Formats: sequence, structure tokens, C-alpha cells
Amino acid sequence: MKLLNRQFVEPRDYPEKVLQFGTGVLLRGLPDYFIEKANRADMFGGSIAVVKSTEKGDADPFKQQDNLYTIHIKGLENGHDVQDTLLVSAINRVITAITDWPSVLDVASAPELAIVVSNTTEVGIVLDEADDVFATPPRSFPGKLTAVLLKRFWVFKGAEDKGLVVLPTELIDKNGERLLDIVIALAERHQLGEGFVDWVKNHNYFCNTLVDRIVPGSLEAAVRQQAEHRLGYRDELAIMAEPFCLWAIETSHPRVTEALTFAGADNRVVIASDIDKFKELKLRLLNGSHTFACGLAMQAGFDTVKVAMANQSFSTYVKRVMHNEIIPTLVGIGIDKQEAEMFADQVIDRFANPYLEHKWESISTNYTSKMRMRNFATLERHFKGGRSNGANYMALGFAGYLMAMGRGEPFQLLADWEKDLISLGDFLPTVKNYLNQLQQKSVSEVLEALNSNHDEGGH
Repeated sequence: MKLLNRQFVEPRDYPEKVLQFGTGVLLRGLPDYFIEKANRADMFGGSIAVVKSTEKGDADPFKQQDNLYTIHIKGLENGHDVQDTLLVSAINRVITAITDWPSVLDVASAPELAIVVSNTTEVGIVLDEADDVFATPPRSFPGKLTAVLLKRFWVFKGAEDKGLVVLPTELIDKNGERLLDIVIALAERHQLGEGFVDWVKNHNYFCNTLVDRIVPGSLEAAVRQQAEHRLGYRDELAIMAEPFCLWAIETSHPRVTEALTFAGADNRVVIASDIDKFKELKLRLLNGSHTFACGLAMQAGFDTVKVAMANQSFSTYVKRVMHNEIIPTLVGIGIDKQEAEMFADQVIDRFANPYLEHKWESISTNYTSKMRMRNFATLERHFKGGRSNGANYMALGFAGYLMAMGRGEPFQLLADWEKDLISLGDFLPTVKNYLNQLQQKSVSEVLEALNSNHDEGGH
């Protein structure tokens, strides 16, 4: 069977409008996916030059397949099975920074370039004080980006209309603002001049972004063989992704909207002046419900999320902790109830995805810090204004966390939380009650009793 190559796609010759730092599956499964869709709809007309920055691996697999790859979209939407494929041809070339840095600077010199996208992991957006932006290449991603911007500034003599839209997708808060701060710091350390610093600040647009899509990576061998037989080609770069996807980009500048025409091809690319709403929905409903449910799932012996969601009592618990207890706290801070309910229903589909092997053990990593970061604000909001009860599902989830992490002494772990929980109405005694129940009964029995006592709203 032939290896995937350009004979399998219609010939298209687009200028390189996007410089992308990173070859990882998240970038290929989200930004590159949206750009491919926009090109097919004649709404972008641009290709991607990808920079491979790490020493691990090489660019040969991309070269051998003419930079093509297939996304296999598998999961649930509105409870219905979805299986789809998209052949992505938006990548024009992959440049290895360590061996071909001048080619990266050539891309920076092209007038058509408009956008920089990155995903270099959370540790990528840090200031490396020893970095040299004149090295070939600079060591850090911010160093490389500073060199790219400096080259562009020189080539176009600081032209205002030649600034770039910078879209970091690293999962850190205010990622665009933090990246800009580091670039400015590097520029000042290297004494690159006030003119350059002013141009970076005023004519380049560093946007905070939020990305959300589970992209597990390559297909299992048997699944890949079946897919290749169906499609008629071998694909060493094929990846799987869930149906759900979101790319929220924070800006109110018309220059950014002009550059990001690909957003018009899919309403799941959201350009908004404030993306905090999307952060809250993801943090409280997706991540928060995961964290409340994790300990219970582990105590019940469920290995993966999909196995747990196939259990009626457990899936009812997850639905109710979101709809009955978390969503009212989001409405209380101004998020539309219908939008929150729609997001929660999508979370249920995502958790129940039969094609994902999402293990509870991995979800439990850094469990205590996750519980505090994701759920403590929700608890505070719930009990705000003197409310004293009504958090039974969250209390049971918290008790499950204590059972999972207490190493046989859950009440001792609870003691570490008491000063934080004491002001939250009846939450602390309710948690203690559920701890006693979980020590005497099975998780299934406790869940069934809770669900039967709180048959609300059909959720």
C-alpha cells in the first residue's frame, strides 16, 4: 500500500501565512485542523511553516508524506457515535531549527506571513536569562520568537502593517501576555533598541488563548490498519481526536480579526474581547467534575472514565454534580445558564467517549492541588450569602477524594482542610457523614442512595 503523498490531494499552492512552533498532536489536531477546514472553504488561503525545535525525533516522517496526515475524529456528539476523517494538507514544510535556522528567518522575512502559533508545553513560556537571540538558533521558544520578530523588523524597516498576530496555545493563564513580557525582557537584555520594543508592543498582537480538545495521538496498530485499508494509503502520522474542540482567542483589535479569517469556517473558533467565561466553563465543569468524580471512581474500581460513565449510578452522579451544584455557581458570576448546560452536556459526551482510554489514575496526579484549584472557588460561591446546605454531590466527591488520597487515614487528611471548609455551611459535617458511609458501604450503594434522594430535574 502506498504511503500518503500529494497524489491523494488536489494541488493547492498557498503562501506561508502561519509560522508554527511545534509539531505535536495538539497543534495538528486543533489549529491546523481549523486552518485546513478554512482552506477547503476558500476562507483563508494560507499554508503553515512548522518549526521543529526539539532534538528528539526528526522531520523525516513529514517529508516522506509530503507533510500530509489524517485526523481520525472519533467520539460522541449528543449521545450519537461520530467517526470521521480529515486529510490535512495545510502544512507546507517542517523546518528543523537546530540544523536550518536561516530558513526560519526566511519565513519571518516573507510579506505574506501574518500569524505565529505555538505549543511548546507550559515550560516553553519562561524567561531563559542566558539565552542569546542571535544564536542559530536561540535556545528557548521566546528567544526564537524574539529573533523572528527582530528579523521582520529589520527587513520591513519597522512597518506598522508587518506586525504579526501571536497565538500561544500553551495551557497557562494569560499565555499571550506572559509571552509578550518575556519577549520584551529579552529585547531589553539584548539592547535591541526602543524602536524595536515599541514596534513589538504596538504593532504585534499577542493574544491570550484557550484550547480544548483531547488529542490522544497515534492510532492503535489494529485500528490504523483498518483505517488505512479503508482510505487506500499508509499514514505514519495519523492521529485521533475527539469531536469536541474549542479555540478561544482574546482580542478586540480589528487587525487580529482581519488576519484570522480561518475563524469564519468554524464557530468553534471564538474571537472575543474576554475569554474568562470559557476558562471558567472548562475549569469548573470539565476539570472540576473530573476531580470530584475521580476518587469515587477509583474507590469503585473503575479503571477508565468511559467504564465509569457506562455505570448508570455513576453517570447520574456526574450529571448532577454539574447541573445541580456547579452550574448555579457559574450563573451567579454572570455565565448564561443555557450555555453552561450545553457545555455540561458536551462534557458528558466527552467523558463517555468509547474510543478514549482516559485512566482515573492519571487524572488523580497532583490530586490535592487540583481539588483546591478547580473546586474550592466553586464551593465558596455555592455557600456565598449565607447558604448553608445543598452541596451533597460535591461533598460526596470530596469524601471520595479523601478516601483515595488519605492512605487509610481520610479523616487525618480532612483535618488539613478543616480551617478552609469550616465556614462553608454544612459542607464539613456532610463530608464527614459521607466518609463514614464510604467506610461502611460500597460506592455503588452510597451513589444509589444519594441519587434516589435527589431526583431533580431529570439530570
